[in-house]
Amino acid sequence: MLTTHAGSLPRPSALVALLARSSKGEPVDQAELDRLTDAAVAEVVSRQHDVGIDIGNDGEQGRESFFTYVQHRMTGFGPGDSITRTWEDVDDFPGFAEVRRAQRSAGEQVTLTRPPHAVAEVTYGDPSAIDAECARLIRELEQKPFGQAFMTAPSPGIVAAAMANRYYATDDEYLAALGSALAVEYRRIIDAGLLLQIDAPDLAMEHHGAFAGRPVTEFLSFVERVIDTINQAVEGLPAERLRLHVCWGNYGGPHTHDIPLADLLPLLYGARVGALLVSGGNPRHEHEYREFARQPLPDGWTLAAGVIDTTTNYVEHPEVVADRLVRVAEAVGDPARVLACTDCGFDTAAGFGIVAPDVAWEKLRSLRAGADLASERLF
Repeated sequence: MLTTHAGSLPRPSALVALLARSSKGEPVDQAELDRLTDAAVAEVVSRQHDVGIDIGNDGEQGRESFFTYVQHRMTGFGPGDSITRTWEDVDDFPGFAEVRRAQRSAGEQVTLTRPPHAVAEVTYGDPSAIDAECARLIRELEQKPFGQAFMTAPSPGIVAAAMANRYYATDDEYLAALGSALAVEYRRIIDAGLLLQIDAPDLAMEHHGAFAGRPVTEFLSFVERVIDTINQAVEGLPAERLRLHVCWGNYGGPHTHDIPLADLLPLLYGARVGALLVSGGNPRHEHEYREFARQPLPDGWTLAAGVIDTTTNYVEHPEVVADRLVRVAEAVGDPARVLACTDCGFDTAAGFGIVAPDVAWEKLRSLRAGADLASERLF
């Protein structure tokens, strides 16, 4: 059984500091940022090999966060007003909200509380940054190749939900513009010979975020529109090289308002991709592996099953990982269609990781050991 992960990996503190400054619009030494990014990518590629990852990436080392980095590659974004994106479950538990605020104010990190807004026409500018990012990873792969390698890019839905529309007449126009712009990055990743992973936490998370308190039908309509936009953006790209990552938010909160996976699968299955990454290693969603027996994967699809929680410093025992993988494989009906994966990334915004870096790497080592145990039982 092959192992992979959801994208972001711990960044060195010096790189975090520069990315945090850059995200705030402060001047940084670009040569120093490039040097630190080169070194960080070399390190994470090497460490992924050491812990036994089969399908790896660059750890998103050079990005300030998994989605706000697009402001530096796309036209039309300007400084946003101060907003606080809270979730329904966080609002329900003010004690937890205090703990979360303290966590988010500790140490240097990229803040997502003032994301840029769309203030003019959104288009993709010079693709040299994504080309350089792909080339950096490919250089490292020449020395230490993975079985396959991937590069992440955000869904148009998460950008639309988090980076507010202050320009387009309707949100649907904004979503369409984002899809057209991101299509450029999607294609550059595929043309570079890498797998493309589209990060779409919006397809689950925004039910208790942007759509909190609204009828579930409104949220599901949003999901449909985002998937349609993704499908248009990946038109002509090989589905077997596309992965869709969906989660309910990478934070260790109550998650008492999360929409059930059962409600989402019929819509997610409409995406023109070849693999689905979905959370299943956390206490709120571990039971939902059963849905893949009730609602089987589309023909040709692979499931990258989240069996490692990225919001706790507990290191899952390999036997726990194996048990989870065996259950998932039995529900899917074919262990060859299952990858061992993490629930989400370990550093979705630079410096924002909840799990200590050394613990994160040990979790990935346990993922490998658990996948080996599951393989013995399944194959």
